[in-house]
Amino acid sequence: MSEPPADAETFLAVTDSIADLQPGLSILEAGLLAGLHLKLAADSRSFARVFGVEHALVLRAVETLSGEAELLAVTERNQKTQRARYEATPAGLAILDHLHG
Repeated sequence: MSEPPADAETFLAVTDSIADLQPGLSILEAGLLAGLHLKLAADSRSFARVFGVEHALVLRAVETLSGEAELLAVTERNQKTQRARYEATPAGLAILDHLHG
């Protein structure tokens, strides 16, 4: 049987831990990494829906994390819906690995 999705307390704790490790990230950007780490969302539309955030704000955070921060890589983008699927880059994985240490 698979594990249940993380609860809100776990998500917030992981988000805070990521923000502490990378103080230059916004809470939304840290939350995107936390959601990916906890397997809550691996695309922008799902994250926006699950967490009640405007999709445009999520897309902006994805662009920051995949651009200048180089913590995410966009693996697919739907031109019609603008849904962006993403995964952690090696630099992003290095941050997420610190959560287990």
